[in-house]
Amino acid sequence: MPFGDAGRQQRRASLVGQPRACPELVEGAAVPTFKTPNDPPLKIYATIHEMRSASRAIRRAGKRVGFVPTMGALHEGHLSLVRAARGASDVAAASIFVNPTQFGPTEDLAKYPRSFERDWELLERGGVELLFAPSVEEMYPAGAVTWVTVEGLSDKLDGRSRAGHFRGVTTVVAKLFHIVEPDAAFFGQKDAAQVAIIRRMVRDLDLPVEIVVCPIVREADGLAMSSRNAYLDPEQRKQALVLHRSLMRVQELAAKGEQDAAKLLAAGREEFSRESSVRLDYFEIVDADTLDPVQNISGGALVAVAAFVGSTRLIDNILLRSA
Repeated sequence: MPFGDAGRQQRRASLVGQPRACPELVEGAAVPTFKTPNDPPLKIYATIHEMRSASRAIRRAGKRVGFVPTMGALHEGHLSLVRAARGASDVAAASIFVNPTQFGPTEDLAKYPRSFERDWELLERGGVELLFAPSVEEMYPAGAVTWVTVEGLSDKLDGRSRAGHFRGVTTVVAKLFHIVEPDAAFFGQKDAAQVAIIRRMVRDLDLPVEIVVCPIVREADGLAMSSRNAYLDPEQRKQALVLHRSLMRVQELAAKGEQDAAKLLAAGREEFSRESSVRLDYFEIVDADTLDPVQNISGGALVAVAAFVGSTRLIDNILLRSA
């Protein structure tokens, strides 16, 4: 495998937009869990120039950079992405940036959990070497008017419920890719619609980054880990389990041979009718790439759900494999 800029560009070009299994799922893969004594210390950069310069210096040495973009308030789901990035890269980089452009005017930007000191300590323990932690002014200078929008996908699922949300996501992710210039970026399957949209953006814009999607990390009772779980009181925490139960009901019926999406949807929504305190936003069965509804799951499908538990909006999903 050639090294240097030419070889590196050749390797990157061959991976643009191509999905790959999360390294933690590869049998026998050695994925470090914590920082070792020989790992370099974490370096934190607040400016675009500093972060880009640091990443380029690493890549000029022929090393592969794996990148985990986050909004902080880290949990085990984020740390699983860090471990995957370490297992597939020479250097793991991350970002912490609560992106205001993906929050609507009535959403929880002001109260979104922020725990920077704890977060960077977790990232350092996980072996991250480069952390980009910019201010809002650094990412969105006065007068900025340019947006990245993935037409035809950004108004589906969460995009239908949260107008403008995915425009903010794709804009900030495109900016982060241009700043960090990673070889691979690691995302969680929990944000399935986001994954589909980012993959399309990468493909359509020929961005030289490999998108690696890792499994949902769950609590012992099945609740998908989320930074927003911190908003739930003990009673709401129990109520939130209806999201996972509804998905498991669909999965159970599919495993028994049911392929009609309408019947599977009815079963999933019926589960919600038993938890009247939780308000269903959407429950859909769609193509995992186009996010369009499917009538039959024989070719595989994404089962996605979003619901409000109190004022907290949670999402979850499962992938049904093709028969």
